[in-house]
Amino acid sequence: MGAPLPSAWESLPAAQQPEWDAHPAHAAALGWLRGAAPLVTHTEVAALGWGLAKVARGQARLVQAGDCAESFYESGAGHTAAKVAAIEELAGRMAVRTGQPVLRIGRIAGQYAKPRSAPVETVDGVTLPVFRGHMVNLETVSELARRPDPRRMVWAYQASEEILRDLRAQRLQAADGGRLGPWSSHEALVLDYEAGLVRHDPAAGRSLLGSTHFPWIGERTRQLDHAHVALLAAVRNPVGCKIGPSTDPETLLRLCAALDPDRVPGRLTLIFRMGRDAVAEALPPLVRAVVSAGHPVVWLSDPMHGNTRRAASGLKTRYLADLIAEGREFRRVVERAGRHVGGLHLEVAAERVTECVGRPEEEHALTERYLSLCDPRLTVEQASELIDAIF
Repeated sequence: MGAPLPSAWESLPAAQQPEWDAHPAHAAALGWLRGAAPLVTHTEVAALGWGLAKVARGQARLVQAGDCAESFYESGAGHTAAKVAAIEELAGRMAVRTGQPVLRIGRIAGQYAKPRSAPVETVDGVTLPVFRGHMVNLETVSELARRPDPRRMVWAYQASEEILRDLRAQRLQAADGGRLGPWSSHEALVLDYEAGLVRHDPAAGRSLLGSTHFPWIGERTRQLDHAHVALLAAVRNPVGCKIGPSTDPETLLRLCAALDPDRVPGRLTLIFRMGRDAVAEALPPLVRAVVSAGHPVVWLSDPMHGNTRRAASGLKTRYLADLIAEGREFRRVVERAGRHVGGLHLEVAAERVTECVGRPEEEHALTERYLSLCDPRLTVEQASELIDAIF
């Protein structure tokens, strides 16, 4: 099968994009990105692919964890070290529970853009454009701060570059030679940014997405005839795709065929975010379809995004019991189909926060340290409890 053209996605529609084409800095920002060096290398991407292939074959597990939305103000070495330490602690917990090596991937060095369910939000009685992550605008409650600014793509690159330099140093010190990570990942959402960092290698016959080691497509941008799928289909990076309860088996199989036509173990990770109430009914037919079609995917559970609730205070939260219930059911369904549960995709804070709760009566504590820029994150202790309960 021939490789897609590097620009195959340019003429296709794309959901969840910032409205900034008329901004006077738009063309300059795009030109800057096209002239920048890729943030990751072919060698690094191949090493991550090796690790994901081991997970797909049942020889390893995977922990993918980090912030819901990264902050530009947390790109220094100290912040990165704390986030990597959190991932390492969870990977160590997973290794003890499963008796297998654990691949470590962070939601880090690029998780600066977020899809949103509505274009505006009301904060303190003021209706504003919704916050879409630091790559697009600011969370500050003002009309000026919420205006999309394409120059922020350049700042996202610079922040990511600093973090990736520290991740490389961490891998150089790893006992496993760095093959198990830590690696970077983010949702490949803003196409101006992602496409600006695609680098085509005529000799390899395939393009490298230079923005991250492991890009994924979200539940809101996985339309088969849209640009996000075409972009990830065209690059050699291992890729992920979020799958929600509204997905039907035929659509899922077409996504698998588009993103992993050659059926290479580790090329495609399916990240299921079903919700506690939907997983038992929605997941089994999807698993059966993929197994019957013979796609060698990594099976990953995201028990967080289908279980977001509004507390009485109005803050978003997640109950640990809901996450455990979904994770356990995911494992039961996948293992009943004779497949290996790859691991977990989690939003976890490196610091002490009060964003997710164990029980409804604990909701009063949410305001103590609710620091997330977007969705509620687990603490490392809560995430460890989750791992213990599922594995």
